[in-house]
Amino acid sequence: MQSLNASRTPRRDPAPSRWAYRVHRMWLTPFYRAMLRVGLPVFVLLFVAGWYISNPTNRYAIVEKVGEIRRSIETRPEFTVKLMAIEGASPVVDRAIRDMVPVEFPASSFDLDLEAIKAEIAALDVTESVSLRIRPGGVMEVTITEREPVVLWRRAGGIDLLDDTGHRVASLKARADRADLPLIVGEGASDAVTQALALIDAAGPVAPRLRGLVRVGERRWDLVLDRDQRIMLPETAPVAALEQVLALDEAQDLLARDLTHIDMRNPARPTLRMTEPAVTELRRIRSYESGDTQ
Repeated sequence: MQSLNASRTPRRDPAPSRWAYRVHRMWLTPFYRAMLRVGLPVFVLLFVAGWYISNPTNRYAIVEKVGEIRRSIETRPEFTVKLMAIEGASPVVDRAIRDMVPVEFPASSFDLDLEAIKAEIAALDVTESVSLRIRPGGVMEVTITEREPVVLWRRAGGIDLLDDTGHRVASLKARADRADLPLIVGEGASDAVTQALALIDAAGPVAPRLRGLVRVGERRWDLVLDRDQRIMLPETAPVAALEQVLALDEAQDLLARDLTHIDMRNPARPTLRMTEPAVTELRRIRSYESGDTQ
């Protein structure tokens, strides 16, 4: 009887339980597998890191260590700038740049704000273009192109050097400091430098007598010669009007006569103004001729 009862004992079902089946299905899901393989380790690491950083002492130690590593890199010889070399600058501009750049050498290249230094140098009136770079060997090279002054502009505040675009280059204390450059005078003269240069070039035949150009009403030029002679040019086509006067001078020695003004504001009807002695003499001659006639 016992053997029959033993043989009737139910066998264990090999199928998984309901919970085991659900866990197995979840494990086969890519999202849950990624969460367990990646998300859980990351969470643990973040938790541990957050707990470690929450301690002020640990934070201070981390900051100090990072600063120490940074200083050790920045102070390496290959990152040290030992001097500044300036190319293309005159001695005066060279000294000005060295005085205005607030850097004490040697210095780390990480501490140099090249863009700020470049902007400061570019702000100089004399600077046309500037470039900066760190050369091998710890040299900060500054390459500058200076504006070339072509005229002097006398204004109420003094005398300025201007380039061919009318941009200010520098100031002068006296006209004699740059006697080799032509002079322009008057309000708005700096805005018409190109036209002034064309007139100066056209006035080549009388260049030794040229004293300067005067801007009148910010719209036209007077060309001033020695002996207080003045050629009053029109607002439009002033070069052509000047060439007309020079042609008359070549043919009839116009500028050698006792004239104070040659008015070419209307090129079709030039007007001459004589000196006072010449006017007096002309009146005397006319009076004499009138007396003879009578």
